[in-house]
Amino acid sequence: MRKACAVALFIFLLAALCACAGGGISEPPDLSHNAPEQPAPPAAQTSPPAGSAATSSPQATDQIPEDEPEPEPPPTVSGEVIISFDFVRQSGSASNQFAVWIEDMSGNLIKTLYASRWTANGGYKSRPDSIKMWVGRSGLANKSSAEVDAFSGATPGTGPVSFTWDLTRADGTKVPPGEYMFYVEGTLRWKNYVIYSGVITLGDEPERVFGDDFFHYEASDRYGALNHDSGENSMVGLVTARFIPFEDD
Repeated sequence: MRKACAVALFIFLLAALCACAGGGISEPPDLSHNAPEQPAPPAAQTSPPAGSAATSSPQATDQIPEDEPEPEPPPTVSGEVIISFDFVRQSGSASNQFAVWIEDMSGNLIKTLYASRWTANGGYKSRPDSIKMWVGRSGLANKSSAEVDAFSGATPGTGPVSFTWDLTRADGTKVPPGEYMFYVEGTLRWKNYVIYSGVITLGDEPERVFGDDFFHYEASDRYGALNHDSGENSMVGLVTARFIPFEDD
């Protein structure tokens, strides 16, 4: 009996030893997929560490700006414009007043060449119809006595008259070439008046222009309206503007 037990124990131990020798020790499970991701290695530094000699590209030297070309002066024209007409002095009051002036094509007054002294020196205040178009456009109310004296004059006698524009503004600066309006306004009698106007071109070629006339007839408290047969119509007649270019300034 004891012998049988010993044999059985021996067989059990032998089986256990065989099992260990054949299967070996099992490896632990792979847990790499559960491991946290390792941080990426730091990127290589492109700038040198502090304290080391850095090699940098040379800085661009400050460029000296080139001198800008001077602006070209505005174009000018050399010459003169002569405005001429026949003047017939009238008898009686509220007549014989007239003005001659130049405007640009936008309606801005360039220069007054002549205005009757009586109106220019304040007569327009007591007689508002005296060359009132020129009074309004010239800004006469804001002009000094010296400015008025520069263009006003006594009423001429009967005969041809002419007034010269030197192609400058009232301040003396020259105008550029181009088109300009010329005007002659005459007070025929009280509210009755005539206006001559035309366009003169300043350029390289001479030019002569006849002014277009416009007559306005209107009665007033003191005087009846004129008509096409009235003698006062001859006070200002046949207005012409002639441009004469100069070769040299």
